[in-house]
Parts: sequence; structure tokens; C-alpha cells
Amino acid sequence: MNIRNVAIIAHVDHGKTTLVDALLRQSHTEMGKSDAGQEAILDSNELERERGITIFSKNASVMYKDTKINIIDTPGHADFGGEVERVLSMADGALLLVDAKEGPMPQTRFVLRHALKMGLKIIVVVNKIDKKGVRSEWVQGKTFDLFVELGADESTAFFPTIYASGRDGVAGYEPDLVKMKDITPIFEEIIKYIPAPSGDPEKPLQMLVSNIGKDNYKGRIAIGKIKNGKILLTEDVIHINREGVQKRAKLTSIFTFKGLTKQEEKEAFAGDIVSVTGISDVTIGETIASLENPIALPLISIEEPTVKMVFLVNDSPFGGHEGDFKTSSQIRARLYKELETDVALKVEDNSDGTWTVSGRGELHLAILIERMRREGYEFSVSRPHVINKTIDGKIHTPYEKVYIDVPEEFSGVVIQHMGIRHGKMDDMSINENSLPAGRQVSLEFTVSTKELIGFRGELITDTKGMGIINTAFFDYLPDDGFERERDRGSMIAYETGETRLYGLVNVQDQGQLFVSPAVKVYKGQVVGQNSRSGDMVVNVCKEKQLSNMRSKGDGSAEHFNTPKVMGLDDALEYIDDTELVEVTPKSIRIRKVILDEVEARRKKSMGIK
Repeated sequence: MNIRNVAIIAHVDHGKTTLVDALLRQSHTEMGKSDAGQEAILDSNELERERGITIFSKNASVMYKDTKINIIDTPGHADFGGEVERVLSMADGALLLVDAKEGPMPQTRFVLRHALKMGLKIIVVVNKIDKKGVRSEWVQGKTFDLFVELGADESTAFFPTIYASGRDGVAGYEPDLVKMKDITPIFEEIIKYIPAPSGDPEKPLQMLVSNIGKDNYKGRIAIGKIKNGKILLTEDVIHINREGVQKRAKLTSIFTFKGLTKQEEKEAFAGDIVSVTGISDVTIGETIASLENPIALPLISIEEPTVKMVFLVNDSPFGGHEGDFKTSSQIRARLYKELETDVALKVEDNSDGTWTVSGRGELHLAILIERMRREGYEFSVSRPHVINKTIDGKIHTPYEKVYIDVPEEFSGVVIQHMGIRHGKMDDMSINENSLPAGRQVSLEFTVSTKELIGFRGELITDTKGMGIINTAFFDYLPDDGFERERDRGSMIAYETGETRLYGLVNVQDQGQLFVSPAVKVYKGQVVGQNSRSGDMVVNVCKEKQLSNMRSKGDGSAEHFNTPKVMGLDDALEYIDDTELVEVTPKSIRIRKVILDEVEARRKKSMGIK
């Protein structure tokens, strides 16, 4: 069988999953009833649909003429780069999607660099050609510049270009929407330009495990490409782990991908992407080899985490009321279970019964927290901190490239606030042809990760929601010694009880409230942000004392300002080192580490953290 293994790579929100929808539908791939009328078919996870981003890589396959095309949909966000790195090992080529208006973006550079490092053949798809203000020639030129900048050889740098509208399911060799009929040009270019897998079915079996899944009945599933040889259900195999230890195993099932589903097989050959079961302790990066001549494949190397936070059992006054899984052993087991499928994550046990969890960024850890929360777990987490390195005896801290697009009128305040965070401006350009309402300014900064934490919420406020920010890990550079501190304190509940309108109205002029009336709070819970530096204890549970005496118009002048609803991402960005985020299936609360204000002050004066 002719096979092509193709990864779809792009910056976040450049239309990968929508294009895959068109490829699946126009190749007449069979779909389940739930998928038939649905957009972003491969984004099957609830969180992916809510956020509109791909978090987990997916496999599917289509038949075009007599060729089987295995499609690998990859995440676009930098925090899930670990997922991208390992699934590219299954591909022989890639479709690089670039927005016809925005051009190459930070994550485009990241995924393309890895694809070129692996020697993949790249087809550039200039997508969203139906948008207003498209700049097709400019985008192609910028993409070529990026290839050259990343050191692509001559044959790779002169890539084929296809123009497409994934939403409309059309593509063509010219940027003219009228001449496009269907998605066929992409299929044709894949068969013509992407090489067939190079494996030899006559050699001993070698399969690299690139992804892990789980089945309630069959157990652990190992997903990967057969590099050489063939895999048979009737024959035993050798599992070679990361330490090089070899162990005999018997496979219980072999599946190949057919459309959106898996098809059970008795054998599979070099070049195909398969999933197998029967090896209970297999993990990502390991090799499944032949019994007679087991040869390990190179391990998949993953970039190290840059951000960490502490997870701990929820010990607040409301602890244990809303979650199904809240004990230390349950939380620990869940965190270590995540390591089986997420190679970019690290978990360490601390001596005080807490856990330090390290990931590729704030979003990476926030997604883990949100998934655990929805599964019924209850716990608390600390403020995110960067992971520093010691190089040549000096402390180095991670830095990021920050790309911000804002309307021209807001550029000044963004530059000012990045300056406060010691961001170094690398570039500034004005796009005259960007917005009907005015010119768009593109800003590029280099800033330390620790000072960037909390900036996204600030940007949304500064630009009235019109600012777009993208970040990508840059490098470890010498620590400048600056520590970003919050310039405003918190409003802390004075007592445990239920919030009352009277109490809230009395304190709302002191800052921004986070709670509404009739909400249960406890002493030491953060109920708002103070308008000044320093924390302030407020009595939001205070009730109005009623009497028989009333004055004219009493109560009619009361106005309650709408509180700010703090979601998980907002809460993680907001807290400082004296606070925690309490996470339960029903609530997100911010609290002080030490709930009693007097005790907190006493420990601070004694220098106890």
C-alpha cells in the first residue's frame, strides 16, 4: 500500500483543525453520527472546544486514489511544544499553515525549526485566503525568509505553495478564491512532494513509541510509526525502555487508523502508524523491537520545563466540601499518572507533603489544573515561578520573545508597561493595511519569563480587549536580579459567612471586588483587589442593622458595581507569594496562605515564610 505520513503544523489559530475537517470530508471519510455536522472534528476534548485550540495531538487517515494518507494534527500553542516534538517523529513531511494576513508567527518558527531539524519535506499552505486584507505575496516572502533564517537547504527552501480557505474547503495554486473548486490540490501535492516512508519491511522490527493512550478494556496503548520490519499479532516482541533494559512482551491487539476510527489488524508493515496494546509499562520515546534482533531507536529528546508551581492538599475552611478526590494520596496518584502521557511535565515530592509540578508555561500547567478539577479533584496551587539554571557559576533565568499586535492608539501604554517589566524592544512596525478602524502596530520584545507572568490580563485591560499577544521561549540569559511585585494589595474577608449587599457596597470604593452578594466566604479569603499597595481586611458579610426609623429615600441611592469574575487563568496571574488558588470542581477561590491576619503579620516580622 502507498503511504504518506503528514503532520499539520502551524501557529495557534491558523486553521489546522479546520483544514483537517475539509480533508476528511472531501475524501469521503466515514464519520460517526456525532462528528457528521460538527466543526473541528479532531478537537474532541471539552477543553479544546471551549478554548478553540488544539491541546492533544490526534491521528486520522484518509484514502486518496490508491494512497493512504496518515494525518497528524498537532497543537499550535508554545506551551504544548512537547507534544509537537514527539509526534513529528511519526511524519515524513508536513503541511505548514500560515495565515494569509498575519504571516509567520512565533509558533510558526518553533514548529518549523523542529520539522527542519528532523529533515521533513514541507508544503506551505497559505490559509484563510478568504479574509479581508490578505497579503499573500508578502506572506510567502516572509515564510521564505523564515526558511532561510532557520538554515533550510536549497531543496527545502524552495517549497511548493498552495493557497487555501480551510473554512470553505477549497485550495489552489494561485491566491484567487474564484478559481478554487475543492481541496484536491493539497492531496495532489502531498502525493507528489512528500516522500513515502523509508522503512524496509524485510529488516527486523523497530517501532518508536511517540504517543500513549489508554483503553478501559485493553489497557495501555502505544502509538507510533513502524520504522522497519513488520509487526505480527502472533509473534512476541522486545520492549526496550529508556534505560536500555530489554523485556519480552506479547501484543494483545494491533490497530491502524482508518478515518477517525481504529481498525483492528493481524499485522502491519514498515511506514504505517499503528497503535498496539499488551505492554503495560511502555512509555513515550521507547522502542518495540523484534525478538531475534532487538535494536533500540534514538530516544526522543524534549526541551526542559521553564515554569513550576506547588500543588498541595486543600486545607481551607471549605476544604473537602466540593471535591470527590481530595486526599494527599489521590492527588499524588493523579499527578504521577499525568507523567505517563505528558513528557514535558515533571513532578517532585516535597518533604512537607506538597508537590512541585514543572511545565512548559503557565497555560501548560493551567490546562492540567482545569482537567483535574473537571475530573472531581480538589486542591490548592501556589503562584507560578520560573525555573532558573546555574551556568558557569552564574544564575540564568528563562527569557521569552513577546510579539504584541495592538491598535496604534494603545501602543504607548503597552510600551510603557513592558518597560516597567524591563522588556527590551527588538522591533516595531506599523501595518497600514490592517484595520478598517485604524493602523495596527506590531511590537517585538525580549523579556524575562518571571516578569512576564501576569501581563496578559494587564494587556487586555490596557487595550480594551483589542491586543493580541504571542510568546515563545527564547533562551536562558543571566538573571538581571529584578523581581516583579504586584503594585496593589488584596481585600481580605474579615470573617466567615455569607456576603451581603450592604457590606459589599460599603467597601466597593476601596478597590475591585471579586465576589457578588449571597456568596459564602471564609476568614482570610481574598474577595477583591485593593486600590492601593498593601492588604486590607474588609467586612463583606456585614448586614444593615434594621430599626423602626426610616429616612426618606433610604436605600434608593445604593449602587453595586459588577464584580470581576476571576477564572483559573486570572487567579494564577493575580496571586503573589502570600496567596494560593483554591481549586474545586465547583469553585475557584483566592486565599491567603496564612488565613489569620495577626498570625501572618507575626510570622512576617519574624522573617518566617
